[in-house]
Amino acid sequence: MRSLKLLLCWISFLTLSISLSASSDDEFTIDGTVLELTDSNFDSAISSFDCIFVDFYAPWCGHCKRLNPELDAAAPILAKLKKPIVIAKLNADKYSRLARKHEIDAFPTLMLYNHGVPMEYYGPRKADLLVRYLKKFVAPDVAVLESDSAVKEFVEDAGTFFPVFIGFGLNESLISGLGGKYKKKAWFAVAKDASEDVMVSYDFDKAPALVAKHPTYNEHSVFYGPFEDGFLEEFVKQSFLPLILPINQDTLKMLKDDERKIVLTIVEDETHESLGKLTKALRAAAHANRDLVFGYVGVEQFEEFADSFHADKKTNLPKIVVWDGDEEYDQVTGIETISQEEDHLTQVSRFLEGYREGRTERKKIKGPSLMGFINSMIGIRSVYVIVFFVAIIMMLRSLGQVDEPDRVRTTTAERVDQTTSVPEGETSEHMASDKKED
Repeated sequence: MRSLKLLLCWISFLTLSISLSASSDDEFTIDGTVLELTDSNFDSAISSFDCIFVDFYAPWCGHCKRLNPELDAAAPILAKLKKPIVIAKLNADKYSRLARKHEIDAFPTLMLYNHGVPMEYYGPRKADLLVRYLKKFVAPDVAVLESDSAVKEFVEDAGTFFPVFIGFGLNESLISGLGGKYKKKAWFAVAKDASEDVMVSYDFDKAPALVAKHPTYNEHSVFYGPFEDGFLEEFVKQSFLPLILPINQDTLKMLKDDERKIVLTIVEDETHESLGKLTKALRAAAHANRDLVFGYVGVEQFEEFADSFHADKKTNLPKIVVWDGDEEYDQVTGIETISQEEDHLTQVSRFLEGYREGRTERKKIKGPSLMGFINSMIGIRSVYVIVFFVAIIMMLRSLGQVDEPDRVRTTTAERVDQTTSVPEGETSEHMASDKKED
């Protein structure tokens, strides 16, 4: 009798195991809905799909709530792609141990897992733009364009968030390696033929040529070679950034992977009409000095950053320096500012000549380095949140209304890996220690 009971238990166990295995196999389906993850199925989901986009959220987070309908709208579109992208979400407040394991310290945190490799997402959050952005990661490394209409469609589908490189009259093999290497940074294509209309539209007069377009900044440049010995890759790397870059909290992240020094011009207000003449001069100088990054920042728009270079509204502006991206910058002796009375391009050229000849004075910035400054964008907010939270706890304790919590979880500095620019300014986040409703 005892043996029979053991046999029945063993059969029941096998039946349950088979049932669980079957349900596990059917657990993930690409049906266009947002997949709800837990600590028990997270790893399985990441390994089951080639490309899965995960929203780590908290139920009390207002930004997370506003994101939900956008993800719901994007999910069915991305599921129908030739190489589908699955959208999923995980309640990081409920599954806090899993969230800590993946270093989730803000809500929402958006992660793209491409063949299991994580990449934090800083792109747009509106459904249509989210779809256009994510399609980049399942597209071919290099698209082959057979006609003028194919070129037009490729550029339109690429959107505005990544630079676009199109080789006209170039062998695909020259670009294929770059397309794979820099897939996360740009779109790549080769066009078989270039009509006269296309040449006029993309402003090049002979082939072979590689055209680089920056839709966000309405810029483009053309490279006519040489196409070997690393020259082509060097042009591509230098073209990830526009010729002149407006410096703000988002574009600072774009600089971290660029090893070039930055010619930084500090103005009082970057929206002032007088900036037009200055940016025109900076763009011309950038064309001739591709070994440097050219950027500008307004004291009015980014006072804390400008102050790092000892510039404020009382300073004689525009001020121009060469920043190493770390803790030091060079000031050219005798050319610290750009006068409104003299030709701007002449002054910028003179400044660059003095810099290259070594007629400079090395100074330390007042604030943190580039990475320190980026990290401080989150760190400062974290301090405010923690101070506020502790103050509330102390006040309530003094009134005898609450007991002291077991712990207060602080946040780590924001990770800034594999970022792109966010022109919409949609990146507001709650820190993981801030559990108050918007």
